[in-house]
Amino acid sequence: MYKQIINKLKDKKIAILGFGKEGKSTYNFIRRYLNKKKLTIIDKVKQEINDEYVDIISGENYLEGLYKYDLIIKSPGITLKDIDISNFKDRITSQLELVLEVYRKNIIGITGTKGKSTTTSLIYEIIKDQRDKVFILGNIGNPLLDRVEEYDENSILVIEMSSDQLEFVDKSPHIAIILNLFEDHLDHAGTIEHYHDSKMNIFKYQDENDYCIYSDDNYYLRQRMESSQYKGIKYNIRFDYENLNQNSVRIKDKEVYLNNELLYTDDERKLIGDHNLKNIMFALTVAKIMNLNLDKANKIIKEFKGLKYRMECIGTYDDITYYNDTIATVPSATISAITSIKNVDTLIFGGMDRKIDYTELIDYLKNSDISNLVCMPTTGTKIGKILELETNKNIFYTDSLEEAYDIAKEKTKKGYSCLLSPAASSYEYFKNFEEKGKYFENIVKKNNFSNK
Repeated sequence: MYKQIINKLKDKKIAILGFGKEGKSTYNFIRRYLNKKKLTIIDKVKQEINDEYVDIISGENYLEGLYKYDLIIKSPGITLKDIDISNFKDRITSQLELVLEVYRKNIIGITGTKGKSTTTSLIYEIIKDQRDKVFILGNIGNPLLDRVEEYDENSILVIEMSSDQLEFVDKSPHIAIILNLFEDHLDHAGTIEHYHDSKMNIFKYQDENDYCIYSDDNYYLRQRMESSQYKGIKYNIRFDYENLNQNSVRIKDKEVYLNNELLYTDDERKLIGDHNLKNIMFALTVAKIMNLNLDKANKIIKEFKGLKYRMECIGTYDDITYYNDTIATVPSATISAITSIKNVDTLIFGGMDRKIDYTELIDYLKNSDISNLVCMPTTGTKIGKILELETNKNIFYTDSLEEAYDIAKEKTKKGYSCLLSPAASSYEYFKNFEEKGKYFENIVKKNNFSNK
């Protein structure tokens, strides 16, 4: 089946736009089958490639001249919001779109502002336990073209899809999930409307035989679903047992029902928090659609621990428990972590300013039981200055995770927790949230190596 992708590419004048992890994957895929095809690699940072059939374009004006190509294979990290793309918009594609064109019926796609990685991983684990040839791909897994030769008509591709990846697609997966919509990524999208438009593309091109699963108690998403006509079979998920309609997944007395069928009883689970219960509801809905064994699915759910750097407990030292939540890059994710952990006395937060609204987080922190706020650049510093005028909490400023840890160690009450949860991207000082999370984990463990 992958040969259809090669046939699409072989006679086109191709530019690979962006040469990070996904751009390199695209280059390697093309070279596996078209080893002498002329290619252009376009990236702001100059690339060094030993390939006589490759032209390199880089520098401040690297986005000029995109109209010259038949096909522009764009990496997710590249934003085109500041240039006019009207003359070549229909020539912009991506790994995601190339794979959707061939394997659409095999794909489960998951998007949303928060919870994507956890839900994608949980769905993957549930399906993998009962089916062969299951792949986890996209933001959380390998680039889609890395192992494309292994996919066949029986494969199941579970793909975490970002707004960047969905922005220019004109195909949608067979089973599509939108967990929620909040304000985020305005540095890339420009406006909240465009950001949400990109997310909704996961439903936009479905037909009557496809499935769309969405949160019915998320304000932005409910508005979108009410105002648009999507063709997929709809499953709506909500945290109550009212407003039931066809294919409603609801909570009643700690039990999850699809219409009137019991899917799950919420008793013991390692994936803490109400937001994770919502993620479980999405995963169970997929299991039901796929006619999987729900008893087996429930066993996977019970043992699923979640992701590294998502409310991850580093350890308890001197009667203070340290949690690592660097994957929380939006305010709502940080609020969910504080609510789930329950006894947070010190919050370390802040990161890259992406021009999103922090009013909800400011109000939440102002009224919370948290004693100590350790504010880091850039958003943490700004929020701290506002809270100084509106609360009597202990507010500290630092641009060092080492110093943030020292403050937490000294100020956090015994028997309580310190939570690192940025509510912002880590890109100003770190390559990604994983690097920041690992750095903090090392600080905590290095300073407590002799403790158990």
